[in-house]
Amino acid sequence: MLKLSERGSSMPASPIRKLVPYAEAAKKKGLEVFHLNIGQPDIKTPEVGLKALKNLNIKTIEYSHSAGLQEYRKGLAKYYKSININVSYEDILITTGGSEAIIFAFLATMNPDDEVIIPEPFYTNYNGFANQAGVKIIPVTSYIENDFALPPIEDFEKLITAKTKAILVCNPNNPTGYLYSKEEIIKLKELITKHNLYLFSDEVYREFCYDGQTHYSAMELEGVDDNIVLFDSVSKRYSECGVRIGALVTRNKDIINTALKYAQARLSPPFLGQVVGQESLKAGKEYFDEVYSEYIERRNYVINALNKIKDIYAPMPKGAFYSILRLPIEDAEHFCIWLLEEFSYKNATVMLAPAGGFYSTKGAGKNEVRIAYVLEKEKLKKSVKIIEEALKVYKH
Repeated sequence: MLKLSERGSSMPASPIRKLVPYAEAAKKKGLEVFHLNIGQPDIKTPEVGLKALKNLNIKTIEYSHSAGLQEYRKGLAKYYKSININVSYEDILITTGGSEAIIFAFLATMNPDDEVIIPEPFYTNYNGFANQAGVKIIPVTSYIENDFALPPIEDFEKLITAKTKAILVCNPNNPTGYLYSKEEIIKLKELITKHNLYLFSDEVYREFCYDGQTHYSAMELEGVDDNIVLFDSVSKRYSECGVRIGALVTRNKDIINTALKYAQARLSPPFLGQVVGQESLKAGKEYFDEVYSEYIERRNYVINALNKIKDIYAPMPKGAFYSILRLPIEDAEHFCIWLLEEFSYKNATVMLAPAGGFYSTKGAGKNEVRIAYVLEKEKLKKSVKIIEEALKVYKH
């Protein structure tokens, strides 16, 4: 009998999406399912981006340069300079979503069995990207008790070995909503300088920082140009998840040149997606003001409402549009499936993401779930009520 590869067999399923069959079955029964499990915003894409597609007057959809359209990269460089990240267009490689940027960086900088340290809980697909590159993730645990702040540097130091090549952070963080401060980023700079490591910084939620907090990019650090790699995407910034356009940004020319070889092998990032992304750079302040206000209103409502439910704790996110909740249950995955299979309130139920899938440490996050407050406020109100009523009758 033919066998699959060990890599394929060990490829983890997405904990965000693996409960989809249960949601589909619930919908077939006539239930409305509120999706808090996935970061798919219902915010409108900027009109300038949509118009770019509608008004496109071309006869052939061609390959772009493997590094991406030069005009788009120059536009991105201008955008980065406006937020104190000084790079040239040659420091930017356009990728098929931020996902490909991470895979390219892993492949360009690490050998099979090399290690990358990541604060957990972390974006679960990092597991899949590491699997593809043959890289091992070493988790350093952050805790809900202190709202998932950066673990002490001593905790990182204990994990560094001869195999350690990089540290990866997501800032603002998916799945916790935690925003790393300038002081925390500087501590990481001191660590990577001491041990000569790469610092990968996933900053796709940069625009969404709340309560007067400001984002400090790893690319603003001085004296470590060769160590820093930035991952970016238009998916959440402009609510353009489906165009699959991201970017790898670094001043390290060896990384750019090596990643470009992988980019050449896949030929071209999506041409139409680049057209949308390029024009979306023209989205004005009014667009982001409206989006920002909407997320603030949703965040304030859903976190405050959840914390009023007995024995729930939901940290107040300082960025992105996620939070991890601690629930008065023993097995979050069982609870999430039960919500879809057995429970409804006023002919509706809610889909959550079990938080265990965002941890590498076995057994961690067992009583936690991640929510994404990407639905309009009325749907969030109904979702909170469903969770409240469900916990009253859930017996496990």
